[in-house]
Amino acid sequence: MPLPSGGGMWPPRHLQPIYAQYAVLDAWYRGDPDALAAMYGDPRNNNLPANRPSQYRGGIIGTAARWFWGHPTPQGEKRTKLHVPVASDIATMASDLLFSEPPTITVENPQTQERIDDLLPSLQATLLEGAEVGSALGGYYLRTVWDTAVAKQPWLAAVHADAAVPEWRWGRLYAVTFWRVIETDDDTCLWHLERHEPGVILNGLYRGKVGDLGGKLPLTAHPETAGLEPSIPTGLTRCTAAYIPNMKPNRGWRNYPAGANLGRSDFDGPVLGLMDSLDEVWTSWMRDIRLAKARLIVPSSYLQSQGRGQGAFFDPERELYEPMNVLGGDERMEITPAQFAIRFEEHRETQGELLAAILRAVGYSAQSFGLAGEVAITATEVAAKERRSLTTTGKKGLYTVPPLADAIEMLLELEAALGFEGAVTPERPDITLADSVAPDLMQLAQTAELMRRAEAASDETLVRLLHSDWDEDQVQQEVQAIGDARPDPMQDPFALPGEMTGPGEEGDPAQQDPGQQDGPPKE
Repeated sequence: MPLPSGGGMWPPRHLQPIYAQYAVLDAWYRGDPDALAAMYGDPRNNNLPANRPSQYRGGIIGTAARWFWGHPTPQGEKRTKLHVPVASDIATMASDLLFSEPPTITVENPQTQERIDDLLPSLQATLLEGAEVGSALGGYYLRTVWDTAVAKQPWLAAVHADAAVPEWRWGRLYAVTFWRVIETDDDTCLWHLERHEPGVILNGLYRGKVGDLGGKLPLTAHPETAGLEPSIPTGLTRCTAAYIPNMKPNRGWRNYPAGANLGRSDFDGPVLGLMDSLDEVWTSWMRDIRLAKARLIVPSSYLQSQGRGQGAFFDPERELYEPMNVLGGDERMEITPAQFAIRFEEHRETQGELLAAILRAVGYSAQSFGLAGEVAITATEVAAKERRSLTTTGKKGLYTVPPLADAIEMLLELEAALGFEGAVTPERPDITLADSVAPDLMQLAQTAELMRRAEAASDETLVRLLHSDWDEDQVQQEVQAIGDARPDPMQDPFALPGEMTGPGEEGDPAQQDPGQQDGPPKE
């Protein structure tokens, strides 16, 4: 399918509800109070989420206004709403649990393995970026890019979900069009579209406006696209991009064909409402602190005039005041302090309950965010306290590994098809995500010692237990080194001469020929 010839809504009309939801998720992920206030408080905002049947009472504007961020700021007052960046914390934690340690990627061909090892450092950084944004938006894409002026070989780059128009076949990505805004002003907008489909990559440049693709231009019309070809054959029978979902299914779009195959955001469901309530509690707490500042109520006679029309002020450092004759006695001339109580316990407990509810809905444990009262010491305790986080990470890994393996294999095939320098034999790799909780070496050593004393494990088994990340050659070399370093068994110095050798060996009288025994044979 070719690129659009120009004109029409962009992103396409059938994706508008999905992109409206992306705008909401992006506002919470970025944590910008101005963006949140505009998202929920501006009736002219076209990115408000689509109505559900239960929201029709009062319309979408009324529904958004019932949120904390939808309350308008009173006339003449400055905005005092505060935001707790729990959404970005969740996205960062999700990425760290998956890729803070590099994944193990192995193939059988030594040259191919060497190429993957060279690719891995930059690939890990790409996966960290993609997993963080994918946690917020529900997924991300990996595409192949190359530029010989930058690197001799192609590499995988992450593309965020809100910059792509995917096409699916039987639940799998068949083709995708990535887009970006190169230049924009009040009236015009320059769009660059890059379509990946089996066998070819297409590029197009368009001049329109926000939300409208406009007319098609030659690629040479802008420096950003001047070096690109309109059509780039890849020589592959599959798409040169892969989609990695954060989690499935997407509850909101499972019956909507355009979004049924998209991943689910960690902020899906009631999480957004809980985060909105958390911001309200945090703002109320800070409001208590602001209003509880100590103040003095003084009679007007204590105020020092700055002159006619210049106002008056009270000097709290003044020590002496002249006596005054006032009606009602001196008690009406008292200085009264005013200081309200700060409800810190109520706010703290409410905030803790909301955070716990958010983390439960997302699928992470409080220990992962440092919210538990006790600190785990050993890896076993960490695994026990973070079981929910590890379970969620394991589920995400099931959705991550297959498309990641497809992307790496596709990259190797592209290098070979286009004849890049150092191309290797393409091979689908085996991928194992690293354990985010490192084993406790002290505990492993104690286990190995007990197994050694009980003679329940060989040297090879113990080496594999202590070094689970070693390959076969490293394990065998360590076993050989342990055997060479082990001293020979010592002989018992008090044993009789015949007992110092084993049966059947020289010196054992029981195994000697009777004709060779000392003395005459017995009758």
